[in-house]
Amino acid sequence: MFLLLFFVLLIQSFTHWIFEPLASILEYVLQIRLLPIIALIGLVFLFSANNMEQN
Repeated sequence: MFLLLFFVLLIQSFTHWIFEPLASILEYVLQIRLLPIIALIGLVFLFSANNMEQN
């Protein structure tokens, strides 16, 4: 039982160590104050990709 508990805690610590920086970056990027910048970049990319297909 203790061996199973050890492996579960080990897996949890590794997943926290791997995914915590990614979650922190996503939390910072997806804040409401940066939403207009993300939308503007998305629209520019959408229309530039559409323009490239027509040429």
